[in-house]
Amino acid sequence: MSALAPAVPHLTGHASPRTHGVARRVPWVPIALTSAALAFLALFLLVPLAAVFVEAFRKGAAVYWKAVIEPDAVSALQLTLLAAAIAVPLNLVFGVAAAWAIAKFDFRGKSLLITLIDLPFSVSPVISGLIYVLVFGLQGWLGPTLAGFDTQVIFAVPGIVLATIFVTFPFVARELIPLMQAQGREEEEAAAVLGASGWQTLWHVTLPNVKWGLLYGVILCNARAMGEFGAVSVVSGHIRGLTNTLPLHVEILYNEYQFAAAFACASLLAFLALITLAIKSAVEQHATAA
Repeated sequence: MSALAPAVPHLTGHASPRTHGVARRVPWVPIALTSAALAFLALFLLVPLAAVFVEAFRKGAAVYWKAVIEPDAVSALQLTLLAAAIAVPLNLVFGVAAAWAIAKFDFRGKSLLITLIDLPFSVSPVISGLIYVLVFGLQGWLGPTLAGFDTQVIFAVPGIVLATIFVTFPFVARELIPLMQAQGREEEEAAAVLGASGWQTLWHVTLPNVKWGLLYGVILCNARAMGEFGAVSVVSGHIRGLTNTLPLHVEILYNEYQFAAAFACASLLAFLALITLAIKSAVEQHATAA
């Protein structure tokens, strides 16, 4: 036994100098990494976010309140919420259908569909807005036809909704595809053997298994829809009280040197983002507990 003791230091209760040194140094690694991450978040996230609210209330609550209830600001907020209220449900339907088809079935064009879902991630939002102008503008491919029916898409609410849908439609699908693929097809196949229809299988088997991922994708989609600037800026026309969303309204106020009003409206966007973050955290906690 004594001959084996030097070869197995942990049996004697004594660690080698090298092991002892590593044990003392390792705890500092997570501390240093955590401190660096917190410092980065404080510098590039918390400080700018706090600055928005500080500047918004710099001239007092009366000036702040006057800026957020001004008719153009109210109209911009309503349009922002309207675009999100239309885009998110449509992307929800598309995301569920696309994820179900990709994860549960094999068909020709499957890889092409996956590529198209990822397209808005690789295309600049400004370019996507220009594409809609090319298609639906007065000088575009469908512009004269739409004008004949007295229908306007570009520089109107329909163009804003279309641009919002384009930039946000990958979020739900991309949350559900890996989740459905990881779950496999066994439960759906068992439901089919027991006589369940496709809709019954979707409602009673597939969706309950991915409910937290689905809700998470909807939250991300809604956050992007409310904060979208590039694509909406191209198709909106920046018409005050008509086609200005809240991010566009903030830009106009800032360019006009109305800094207090600009930061007041920006604080509304920040407040909506904080609400979204709180909902996202709650969903993650429920998903972990489940």
